[in-house]
Amino acid sequence: MLKTTPLNAAHRALGARMVDFGGWGMPLNYGSQIEEHHAVRRDAGMFDVSHMLVIDVHGAGARGFLRRMLANNADKLQDPGRALYSCMLNDEGGVIDDLIVYFLCDEFFRLVVNAGRADKDLAWLESLKERFDAALELWPRRDLAMIAVQGPNARERVWQVLPGTRAATEAMRTFHGAQLGELMLARTGYTGEDGFELMLPAARAETLWSALIGAGVKPCGLGARDTLRLEAGMNLWGQDMDESVSPLDAGIAWTVDLDGARDFVGKAALLARPQSRQLVGLVLADKGGVLRGHQKVTTLEGEGMITSGTFSPSLGRSIALARIPLGVNAGALVQVSVRDKQLTAKVVKLPFVRNGRILINLSQLTVEEKP
Repeated sequence: MLKTTPLNAAHRALGARMVDFGGWGMPLNYGSQIEEHHAVRRDAGMFDVSHMLVIDVHGAGARGFLRRMLANNADKLQDPGRALYSCMLNDEGGVIDDLIVYFLCDEFFRLVVNAGRADKDLAWLESLKERFDAALELWPRRDLAMIAVQGPNARERVWQVLPGTRAATEAMRTFHGAQLGELMLARTGYTGEDGFELMLPAARAETLWSALIGAGVKPCGLGARDTLRLEAGMNLWGQDMDESVSPLDAGIAWTVDLDGARDFVGKAALLARPQSRQLVGLVLADKGGVLRGHQKVTTLEGEGMITSGTFSPSLGRSIALARIPLGVNAGALVQVSVRDKQLTAKVVKLPFVRNGRILINLSQLTVEEKP
């Protein structure tokens, strides 16, 4: 039986197309996925992300634990509310999960982990707690719901519905959060647009969801969330990285602190196994196909593979993330095996779209050269 979020009934009342997403019944779309995508890029849309798990870390040993558990350095978190994106690695340097950690006070940090990895993550954290003999408590917060409101007008719409939050959050920078009573607002997201991720008691979720609809925020499903994150060049665990893939090869080396003296789980493995692949963006130059995960990519430096691919509503072209050999630079043309055809794509610098702006020069796409 599928797990459900506190907003399940609200999704069904809106006529959402519900799907099995990692064991959770979640909305794929509410009608037009493309309209939902554009609502986030141009105005404001919202997503039920209550299937993700909040894990609160309490105790005198919390910071020391995170310093050893995360590939990124938790010592960057000095200002209350500051957030950090990082990975948890296994001892072989593979990605167990990617997550966001919030620093709320000296002995209180909050993790937000992926839904499909929640049980694995909790078990891993408990094992590390024992390994490090850490003085802390791990509290899974299934009593909370999460709603992500994203888009250029997202914050204004949230303030319209929750006017009492404006004074505390108007000057808040990106990758910061504020705990206001039972409600936490974080200026984070997974779309490449501005907005808030709201964490609140599950019992209040449907009322807030309805109020946001009344303020003009468009409900959006998993389909739009995927095209938005891919345009923004953001990884998805299980597609662009997993326990067998190093974060260095997954394009998120910037989240790994290898230079400092601090030790962390997986560091020795990363030092022993330097980066051998790179994650790049591809834009399809040829017509007659769509880039999808697991398609083979042929370059002058060797073969690679698409990890995530889709049709981009913003670009009007097919785009992808691909893991390919080092030495292939932006601007290079590659061949992608799409069913029974070899189609040409161009390597581009990520992201494709950010804050409503297309960052790829589509006029420079050409198929004059073939690798």
